[in-house]
Amino acid sequence: MIYEVSHRTTISYGVPVSQARFNIRLRPYGWPGQAIIAQKLEFGPQPDEWRDEVGPYCVNRSVIGYSGRLSELVIESRFTVDIDKRPPADDGPMLRQLRQEALGTRDLSVLSPAPYLFASRIADANSAIGDWAGDLMSSEQPIVTAASAVMNAIHRDFAYRPGATSSATPPAEAFARREGVCQDFAHVMIVALRSQGIPAAYVSGYLRTEPPPGQERLVGADAMHAWVAVWCGAQLGWIGFDPTNDCLALGNHILIAMGRDYADVSPIDGTFVGSAPQNMATAVDVIAQD
Repeated sequence: MIYEVSHRTTISYGVPVSQARFNIRLRPYGWPGQAIIAQKLEFGPQPDEWRDEVGPYCVNRSVIGYSGRLSELVIESRFTVDIDKRPPADDGPMLRQLRQEALGTRDLSVLSPAPYLFASRIADANSAIGDWAGDLMSSEQPIVTAASAVMNAIHRDFAYRPGATSSATPPAEAFARREGVCQDFAHVMIVALRSQGIPAAYVSGYLRTEPPPGQERLVGADAMHAWVAVWCGAQLGWIGFDPTNDCLALGNHILIAMGRDYADVSPIDGTFVGSAPQNMATAVDVIAQD
């Protein structure tokens, strides 16, 4: 399926700021089953400095800077992508085998499971989440079955409630409250899987805006979405699990970036000189070319 994606962000300041610097992570990363046909990133006003980089992790980053005063910044990302992701051929190795394989890997590529085995800045270790996850899985389960059990439990027991949390809410708090949004659910699932020795990564991306006839609209299709990539062994590789919608991330999911947690793939962050209040408005559209 070929998709046309448009993402427009407008950042406005109460009074002009100066020496503004931004990291923009909106250019899609190449991924198995995902071919980038065309892409364009535009800024208004045009930045005084602009460089494109890759990394760290599976991230395309654009670094821009303004030396003068800035009152409003418009960022527009448009791209065309061909998605052909298939369900896994089988349920993968048993957990006990997967743990040994992950710990024993010597892979140093960007797709190595090693960076995703341990706690990170946001997805830190939590005993309550670890104990909860341990009750859902056993060492004699295949990895796809085990990860699906955690995904199913989050979808079943947690309430999707926009506004209940913020980007600063730690996974432990979202877990204790059993509510949040896609970012919270992804972080809880990552902490849960890592507690059991399973490599798990945070994915930011998009969902198809309008579903095919007869199918329900996916939750989170109006903005950037988040799900979890689970390393399922060398044969299966990375597989996406969407706990918000209780499904595998296949033809309706478009990957932009993958990192250890949200801090690695945040769409926009930066600094400026000044103390002005700021407002951010975002519009996302994902259209399938039937």
